[in-house]
Amino acid sequence: MVVMKKLFLLMVGLMLFCSNASAGSDGLGLSLGYGVGNEDIDIYRFGVKKEYSSRWFENGPGYLSGFFELSYNRWVYNSDEINGIAFSPVFAYYFGKDTDYFRPYVSGGIGVALIDEYHIRNRNLSTRFQFEDRVGMGARIGSIDMNISYFHYSNAGIKSPNDGIDIWLFTGSVQF
Repeated sequence: MVVMKKLFLLMVGLMLFCSNASAGSDGLGLSLGYGVGNEDIDIYRFGVKKEYSSRWFENGPGYLSGFFELSYNRWVYNSDEINGIAFSPVFAYYFGKDTDYFRPYVSGGIGVALIDEYHIRNRNLSTRFQFEDRVGMGARIGSIDMNISYFHYSNAGIKSPNDGIDIWLFTGSVQF
């Protein structure tokens, strides 16, 4: 329980940082995701997204921007479970204009995660600190965002063994 209180305090701190770091940005979003990891581990994810206020490479086909995401993650396999929080800056290339009802995009980012346990099924992640790498593609349809992403969590060799976990995650979010 002490670990969960620490994770909660860290999540609140990261939310405050995220809101200050991107003040004046264009939008806030809430997301829900479900996916499957190595060896049929179920993945559940709830996130808060804050869009970047900057854009780069604006041209005919689209522009580069992105978002910060703070998320709570739950990984479950039978009686094994891992709870964690993650924070990621994510870059996204959006095709089209903001006024388009349908805007596809590709995305990628590297963030950090803290987990309360590092064993699940036959995997040993060795540390509570993990890196979160992701690539994905999706579409904004009005204020709804739907995407599928590949995630990889590992400790980048900080401690052995470093089994890591690979995840395919489908996420839906609402942008405000």
